[in-house]
Amino acid sequence: MRIDGLQYANWSEKIFQQLRQGGVDAIHVTISYHENFRETVLNFEQWNRWFETYPDLIMKGTAAADIDRARETCRTAVFFGFQNPSPIEDDIGLVEIVHTLGARFMQLTYNNQSLLATGCYEAEDNGITRMGKQVIKEMNRVGLVVDMSHSADRSTIEAADLSERPIAITHANPHEWAPALRNKKEDVIRAVTSNGGMLGFSIYPHHLKEKSDCTLASFCQMIANTADKYGVEHLGIGTDLCQDQPDSIVEWMRVGRWSKEIDYGEGSASNAGFPPMPDWFKDNRDFGNIEKGLSDIGMSEQEVGAIMGGNWYRFFTENFSPAG
Repeated sequence: MRIDGLQYANWSEKIFQQLRQGGVDAIHVTISYHENFRETVLNFEQWNRWFETYPDLIMKGTAAADIDRARETCRTAVFFGFQNPSPIEDDIGLVEIVHTLGARFMQLTYNNQSLLATGCYEAEDNGITRMGKQVIKEMNRVGLVVDMSHSADRSTIEAADLSERPIAITHANPHEWAPALRNKKEDVIRAVTSNGGMLGFSIYPHHLKEKSDCTLASFCQMIANTADKYGVEHLGIGTDLCQDQPDSIVEWMRVGRWSKEIDYGEGSASNAGFPPMPDWFKDNRDFGNIEKGLSDIGMSEQEVGAIMGGNWYRFFTENFSPAG
């Protein structure tokens, strides 16, 4: 089973075909960065058209059982998430509405301070806000997973402790391996995993040691070391693949509508645009390289299977339905 914990590609029939060629059974797709509720609904509409147009390649996923159905029919199940709480605006009632529409993950921040928590690029981390505490409680109730991939340290630790259900960091790597601002320090990963949560390893080059030149062996050894430290059962893949996106999209991701200036993410103009992917992972057809790499550094077949999809499958099973 192969499940990718995060992608934001420029979707097309070509990419849907590559998902099938790569044996990808399920993906978590970003359907909103900075869009408000109405704009996000339009994105759901677009995906409905793709499901209608390519029914032999993709299908909508809302529960882990949909992955089983996708595998039986040789399709990829698509699960939706937000990289920002902007779709719920300032209305806690929209949490249940977006879950009903099909959202299954929501980040409490995207780099900046939000109404709910602090992003990883802010100078001061004030933790989870008053509204954030109420929204986490409501997310727990309806089955919308708290995602802290772009959140600051204190906020992430507090979210992991406040949430009554496990949370996720869908796409990031350990800071000690690659000290990018967006990667996660040991106490943050410990808080998430000790509360039953998941960490999805990112292949986005700015999150990798040596960036685009990162080797497969280095990436896989990092996964093995993380498994030794926190337990293999809490780990998966979240590639953060942004395939075929124009550079203007990365500016939208970082800037949205909050600034007139270009934000370069990690702090310099050299980070403008999308970096080239490492040569061992260009697109969805390359998932087999990760499996082989994990085997080559000594991980067992069971461990490899858990990381490539089994752990996400269990996490989906336990966390996408209303609490009861």
